[in-house]
Amino acid sequence: MEGYGYLRDLAIILIAAKLMGVIARKFHFPEVVGEILAGLLIGPAVLGIVQGSDFISEIAEIGVIMLMFEAGIGTDMDKLRSTGLKAMLIASGGVLVPLAAGTFLFMAFYGFGPVGSEQFLKGLFIGTIMTATSVSITVKALQEMGKLNGIIGTTITSAAIIDDVIGIVVLTLVIGLRDTQTNALIVILRVALFFAFALVAGFLIFHVFKWLDRRNPHTRRVPISALVYCLAMAYVANKYFGIADITGAYVAGVTLSGLNDAGYIERRVDISAYMVFEPVFFAGIGLKVSFGTMGPRLLLFSIAFVAVAMVTKIIGCGLVALATGYDRHDSLKIGTGMMTRGEVALVTSQKGLTAGMLTADFFTPVILLILFSSILTPVILKGVYSKYPRDDAQF
Repeated sequence: MEGYGYLRDLAIILIAAKLMGVIARKFHFPEVVGEILAGLLIGPAVLGIVQGSDFISEIAEIGVIMLMFEAGIGTDMDKLRSTGLKAMLIASGGVLVPLAAGTFLFMAFYGFGPVGSEQFLKGLFIGTIMTATSVSITVKALQEMGKLNGIIGTTITSAAIIDDVIGIVVLTLVIGLRDTQTNALIVILRVALFFAFALVAGFLIFHVFKWLDRRNPHTRRVPISALVYCLAMAYVANKYFGIADITGAYVAGVTLSGLNDAGYIERRVDISAYMVFEPVFFAGIGLKVSFGTMGPRLLLFSIAFVAVAMVTKIIGCGLVALATGYDRHDSLKIGTGMMTRGEVALVTSQKGLTAGMLTADFFTPVILLILFSSILTPVILKGVYSKYPRDDAQF
């Protein structure tokens, strides 16, 4: 960015995000909804005061990494273990139902083709975009409600992380149908290697931090070191294993969740995240929206795409949650919490554009899905929790 314009943009984003966040809370909406609307208001879609830039995108990425690290470090390991298998099944339902519905939706609008045809592969890719869950918005909303560390909150977070891993494998398989050079088995192996690496490294790192925490209890060097570990894991996950950086950050948080000073680390990291990085991330979603020129068919497809993507997550995740022992109300909370889409959907779309399976026009429905799911999920989730306040399903 030319000159020091990035400082002006950062100042505008922060003041707009915080002001809109306060207004949202005054009207009993989650603060995150106001921050997203702030980005929409000051961005290209409305006033055009601030344009997206690499600087803003990188600050936003740090924001989501820190948010997921906080979610990980606040995790109750006993609850995580008790929800692990169920989270895996819920994530699978949350991938399969949107994948099938998205494939059918595309072909219903743009023409059906036999299995293996170009038309079928494009439809399959649209379905693949729908599979990606972005847990960051839900995590923030659950944090605000004080529900993040309950069994339901832990299940949603775990399922969303697993969902992203499954989504990466599905993405590779779908692209592999068109590009024979892509080896799906190698991708699956890299995913397995990452979690093996995270387990071994996590065991060693935990004991290093335990020693550090014992020698320097409640001092700033502990959260600083923890943040370094978080950023390193995010980098390693993305660079060397092809896993989303937020997964690495979440795993880093879970690794340190058993420390005596875990709560202190979480509070210290939250100060920096809350002041700068998280508002930029949430406002950045609104900044990406630019309607441009949209034909009638694409407009109708975009509306259907948003609706189907959100509803199929509730159906896919909610029904599996119900089948695995959660009651109707808790299943609805889980399904609603899995509705959001974010950076993973954008990355998937970009991969499709590069592979020739998607045209640039289809970024509009993806951005609209991210925007509407990010705004509506916290609102609906808060409404469901208000109507059915009992937290934590009984096993």
